[in-house]
Amino acid sequence: MELGLQGKTVLITGASQGIGEGLARSFGEEGCHLHLAARSGDRLEAIKSEIVSSNGVEVTIHAMDLSLPGAAAKLAAEVGDIDVLVNNAGVIPSGNLWDVDEKKWRDGWELKVLGYINLTREIYPRMKARGGGVIINNIGNGGEVFDPDYVAGTTGNASLMAFTRAMGGHSLDDNIRVVGVNPGPVDTDRIYNMLKKRARHWLGDEGRYTELQERYPLKRPAHVHEIADLIVFLASYRSGYTSGTIFTVDGGIASRRSVI
Repeated sequence: MELGLQGKTVLITGASQGIGEGLARSFGEEGCHLHLAARSGDRLEAIKSEIVSSNGVEVTIHAMDLSLPGAAAKLAAEVGDIDVLVNNAGVIPSGNLWDVDEKKWRDGWELKVLGYINLTREIYPRMKARGGGVIINNIGNGGEVFDPDYVAGTTGNASLMAFTRAMGGHSLDDNIRVVGVNPGPVDTDRIYNMLKKRARHWLGDEGRYTELQERYPLKRPAHVHEIADLIVFLASYRSGYTSGTIFTVDGGIASRRSVI
């Protein structure tokens, strides 16, 4: 299927690993020019080199911490006009209310929740001024499953779901689409770290984390491409009537009412 993304310019935050890295490669394969933002400049340089070599597109890296004051405005000024923004940076710590102290909670929200909001605030008017664009928020199915052992994350993700719907409900008036994606467990280091923590708490041995993985649909987390490919499609004109909604990709886990 031709997605019509050739030559589009895409900004991806949190692009140095996991889903963000997968997105960078997938958009590069579609012929998109890329702005990649993350803290790890070395890792971004390596990804840039591989994408440019394979696809011949332009890739600009932005090694920065988006949780810092003024970072969103700085990044928006650096990238200039873009067609697609994928908010992807940030990991909110797991744990219950007493595991996640105020500092950890605030730090997690500063990068992911406020990071998405602040960058949207900067990018949206620029998209409107040049005639339109697409903003996709990679959120997480914790926003649908209110798990007390992921209390900071479930609360933050639910906030971003509400933010996405609130913005996307009227954004097509400005020819901008705002959409959210809620992945469940994905085959990245993050999910295995979370499983090990749960196994330690629930089973007394983090080495038994594979027993928890057996509960997943197909007995595995999602492959990165199963998330990235959807986001690339949502960014394309093929999904041109899609805004103000959230797509959950978790093999049905949220419908079981459990994040595991």
